[in-house]
Amino acid sequence: MTEQQESVNEAVTEKNKAKLVVLCAGGTGGHFFPAKALSEDLISRGFHVKFFGDTRGRKYKDQLSEEISYHEIASAAMKSGIMGKLRGIFMLLLGMLQSLIHYIAHRPAVVVGFGGYPSFPSVMMAQILFIPTIIHEQNAVVGRANRQLSRGAKKIALSLPDIDGLSEKAKQRAIVTGNPVRQDIADLYTQPYTPSDEDSEFNLYVFAGSQGARSFSQIVPEAIVALPDELKARLNITQQALEEDMMKVIDAYDKAKIKAEIKPFFSDVKEILSKAHLVIARGGASTVAEITTAGRPAIFVPYPHHKDHQQKMNALSIADHHGGWVLEEGTEFTAENLERRLEMLMNDPEK
Repeated sequence: MTEQQESVNEAVTEKNKAKLVVLCAGGTGGHFFPAKALSEDLISRGFHVKFFGDTRGRKYKDQLSEEISYHEIASAAMKSGIMGKLRGIFMLLLGMLQSLIHYIAHRPAVVVGFGGYPSFPSVMMAQILFIPTIIHEQNAVVGRANRQLSRGAKKIALSLPDIDGLSEKAKQRAIVTGNPVRQDIADLYTQPYTPSDEDSEFNLYVFAGSQGARSFSQIVPEAIVALPDELKARLNITQQALEEDMMKVIDAYDKAKIKAEIKPFFSDVKEILSKAHLVIARGGASTVAEITTAGRPAIFVPYPHHKDHQQKMNALSIADHHGGWVLEEGTEFTAENLERRLEMLMNDPEK
């Protein structure tokens, strides 16, 4: 770096020192980790960052930089029934009040929301106070919170170019930025993918996001146990499972003499992804972004209960460009279909 470039960087950092950016994200990994990725970049540029999340985010806040303060803001989904809606309204108003108190004490230069109901009260209050807001939509279908917030957002950042749910007026303020990924995952972009051959170990990474998936604990072991012995002998499995399902999954692999590590959560995702020959995962936006950034082939099993089928649309955006395969839960995601797909990929990885 030249002395002139260093001087420019120092000037930019000095200019940004007094600027506060508030990031708002829910407690699932799909919302938290893109916000975390942005926070790291902002800190490196000299910004001051506050992180607004919900109670579920406690399990992740230790992963934030020590320079970032984490604040829990009240929020709740609007559930069915009168009491469910009343509780949702009360928590929304409480969250807006908490946000107002923060903004009065420390007025941010900008507030960035990463979707989901936990981001709604803080971003909405910022818009009421005429604080510039940016929303980031990770999915191929705009979520309800972001759809409402898009009306007052100064900019709308999109992970994908083709997205459903934005008005024509909102599209004029939209820009495709991609989905921010953690720096350690981004580092995998330059690491080449080496397929497993018939004489070497085959590393399979199975995970269902921060909330887990019971169907994975049932169907994946059943499919793997049905593989021919010579393929089972090559397998090295890293699988996320709910705590209540762990012993059942461990027992299934132990009986089949398959090497496997089963945990409810893995913190060393970079290391696991770097070695993976195949990933079986949900179709959450952050999951899809990290897998594609790492350049690993994947079998996506989208969460089936979203009304807008956002995970299916995310996964199809990759499968349509030959970056993976989609098996829909309830129809295609069966032990028989998965076993057939695994056998084909292990025998002929070029497919």
